[in-house]
Amino acid sequence: MVEQVQVTRSQIPVVITGMGGRSSLGTLPTSWRKLLNGESGLRQQQPFPTLPSKPLGMLGSQPMELSELTQQAVLMTLEDGGLTPPLADCGIVVSSSRAQQGQLEQLATQWAKQSNFPNPQAWYAALPYNPGTLAAALCGSHGPVLSPMAACATGIAAIARGVQLIRERTCDRVLAGAVETPITPLTLASFDRMGALAKHGCYPFDRQREGLALAEGAALFLLERADLAQQRQARIYGEVLDFGLTADGYHVSAPQPESLGAIAAVKHCLDRSQLTSQDIDYIHAHGTSTQLNDSREAALIQWLFPQGVPVSSTKGATGHTIGASGALGVAFCLLAMTDSRLPPCVGLRESEFDLDLISQTREQECNHSLCLSFGFGGQNAAIALSRYSP
Repeated sequence: MVEQVQVTRSQIPVVITGMGGRSSLGTLPTSWRKLLNGESGLRQQQPFPTLPSKPLGMLGSQPMELSELTQQAVLMTLEDGGLTPPLADCGIVVSSSRAQQGQLEQLATQWAKQSNFPNPQAWYAALPYNPGTLAAALCGSHGPVLSPMAACATGIAAIARGVQLIRERTCDRVLAGAVETPITPLTLASFDRMGALAKHGCYPFDRQREGLALAEGAALFLLERADLAQQRQARIYGEVLDFGLTADGYHVSAPQPESLGAIAAVKHCLDRSQLTSQDIDYIHAHGTSTQLNDSREAALIQWLFPQGVPVSSTKGATGHTIGASGALGVAFCLLAMTDSRLPPCVGLRESEFDLDLISQTREQECNHSLCLSFGFGGQNAAIALSRYSP
């Protein structure tokens, strides 16, 4: 077994004072309302005529550009947090696991149809782009701009890095989270080739689950030192206690069979947050609806939380937004604590696992929540959140 690491929590409380973004259900407030109603944003769609239709979580009739979604999410977050640019000292940790892949695929397709190399300026415009640079421009930030990539764990990794920037006193305020527009021909074909894509719908932890549904989405957060947030009388959604980030070092796509790295990430998160498994009121699971992920994650939860804890995955409602999925999960955890309502595992009909899976919205006090993400390459992430008590 992996040893637990005892770490004393930082004395600088980091709180979340604003959030914004979108899922296939709508904006974050709309997504939350529809999620609690058990609705799904997934639809059978065929954005590319050369590929078969699949259940997808698209924000419009056509795949969205990353820059447009990034701009929307940044402006929503600043407005929700009551801040107006320029924010010269604001750090930026806004990430994407696939960045401008859609645009690059379009350029490559054009190149294949031409006898000569296309306009180099178009390539230069797409290649260096990451959502962090656009977010910095929109915020008027002169602080650090980072875009860590950790596959499907990217969203939590970005938030964790933002917390670190505040605790190491590099910044007092950070805009952090992830944006993803993964519906491209290459992404669809790759996941389909692996047998990971659903054909009809997404049903996390269900006995008849058939795979994941790709989706677009974004969730960004304003992280602040708690004392500064109180000074400006900001609304506080909750506190980021701490996190755990590990890697399996095992395989390019398959998880380590005993889930040792994933177990270590959750244990490190709980230890650093000074929590025990009994303290957690709700777990937002990664829950991709694939055979391997759901069975391994269910075993992990049963092992670490033998007393049982309410669990749900919201990917049956939003689809799998890849790098942004953990950030959306954090948003839903914060709203669950704010509203004292736990979101359902949409699409679940018959569970295959002995877990307290939430099939319908549950009215329940929630003081501590845990959000999990597991990505290709053995990227494991867990983050603990709590209601804020000064």
